[in-house]
Amino acid sequence: MSAAADSQTRPFSEALKDAQTRITAHMAMRLAGGDELHAAMRYAITGGKMLRGFLVLESARLHGIAAEAALDAALAIECIHAYSLVHDDLPCMDNDDLRRGQPTVHKKWDEAMAVLAGDSLQTFAFELLADPKVGPNALTLIRGLAQSSGKDGMVSGQMLDIAAESASAPLNLEQITKLQSRKTGCLIEWSATAGAVLAGENPAQLRQYARALGLAFQIADDILDVEGDAAKVGKAVRKDADAGKATFVSLLGLAEAKARALSLCEEACAALSPYGEDAETLKEAARFVIARDS
Repeated sequence: MSAAADSQTRPFSEALKDAQTRITAHMAMRLAGGDELHAAMRYAITGGKMLRGFLVLESARLHGIAAEAALDAALAIECIHAYSLVHDDLPCMDNDDLRRGQPTVHKKWDEAMAVLAGDSLQTFAFELLADPKVGPNALTLIRGLAQSSGKDGMVSGQMLDIAAESASAPLNLEQITKLQSRKTGCLIEWSATAGAVLAGENPAQLRQYARALGLAFQIADDILDVEGDAAKVGKAVRKDADAGKATFVSLLGLAEAKARALSLCEEACAALSPYGEDAETLKEAARFVIARDS
């Protein structure tokens, strides 16, 4: 494949901002329809950190993947992530009114539009990846995304999360680690390994990085639910504690949870050693994940 447009390592903040700009512009072009469904789809994607899309673009850069193919894959994962949030926010799930500092899709429109927008975002992700320009390894990437987002991945994690709310006893550490590895970790792993998969190379080191990163990300989320400012986080905080829900903080304690997140960050960075200095941006991403305030 031809070299990606970004061939040089850059500071994480710069690379993340550039990823957000490029993915947003690509979304506007690919989802340019003028009806309410397209508007709701664009609304659902807009305003997020786009960390998953960034991971796709950065892993693609490491493996010399063409910019167009990388952008389609980055937008695809943001569509899947956005669909999951739209459905997760519905009254039948978490019943949230706020997402990314804005009304959730079912509040801005209605529940029917939220369901339809989520459905459309999910199918559009696979439409993007099925484009011939994604390359000869697209089928492997598509199958991986189906597994990561479906019954053995994110949706399974959502199911375990819902079941935990009515369980007779809170989850233990092993159970909550399994839940979060599916609910959050699977999509992060797909994102961080996408470049290697598209290049037909072994994604083992990036998978190790992503698994540590995904768990650190969720621990940081649990810490934010305790310490975060709703205005910065962009959604309600302290909901888990109010609901008596088991989290890494409730199970480990705040100090130990922070120490565990730091250890996972170091583990993630160590996994990137075969890439040398070229992986510095991904290392910065791991440090960002455990230090973020939103």
